Amino acid sequence: MLKEDIPTYYFSKIRDYELRQLVNIKQKFSTDIFDNWFDNKQIIKDNDIQFLTELLNKEFNFIRIYQEEDLKVKFIAPILNRIDFRDINKEIRDFYEQKLTYQTEKFILTGITDFLISRGLEYSEKPYFFIQEFKKGKENVHPEPQLLAELIVGVELNNFKTMKGAYIVGAIWNFVILEKLAENKYQYFISINFDSTKIAELKEIYKNLLFIKDEIFQMVVDDL
Repeated sequence: MLKEDIPTYYFSKIRDYELRQLVNIKQKFSTDIFDNWFDNKQIIKDNDIQFLTELLNKEFNFIRIYQEEDLKVKFIAPILNRIDFRDINKEIRDFYEQKLTYQTEKFILTGITDFLISRGLEYSEKPYFFIQEFKKGKENVHPEPQLLAELIVGVELNNFKTMKGAYIVGAIWNFVILEKLAENKYQYFISINFDSTKIAELKEIYKNLLFIKDEIFQMVVDDL
């Protein structure tokens, strides 16, 4: 089959039913799978707690009304920058709006990612974690199938068995784990809601992202 004859599906437009027509994917309902991630021993430094508190106090009344780019620049990006996923020696950093493509004989999954952490300093070479951001009220599909499509692409491009990510709807964060079971067969798990307008839950979000940073950096070291 010629490439032009293969249907193309874009992250930003894919619906849940379309994704399920392309691959065998099912949601599993288990919170235990997040225990190692959420029960992490990460310690938030006092100056980081102060940063989160001041940021939330400043943006609290705006988080629910910001448009997507405003929310990203004013609230989400400062948190991600504070964690700092860049390590020049390990050749890894965070990327915004990177294009990824995965092609099979039956379909092409492609698009521009909101945020990912990846090997590579100039270009994304090996993605490890995705965040899909979304603002209520816009004429877009829900971020869940978008994130799942990105995780599938990441798993397939890296030849991984599992991959983590998160999606954001307004103030609410959900973390996701995708597992590959067999060729074209996957299962995924969605965490409880984390409300970023509550300082206790915002600190948990921060700890969960710190855990991801350490986990990815260790994966990079193991790959060297």
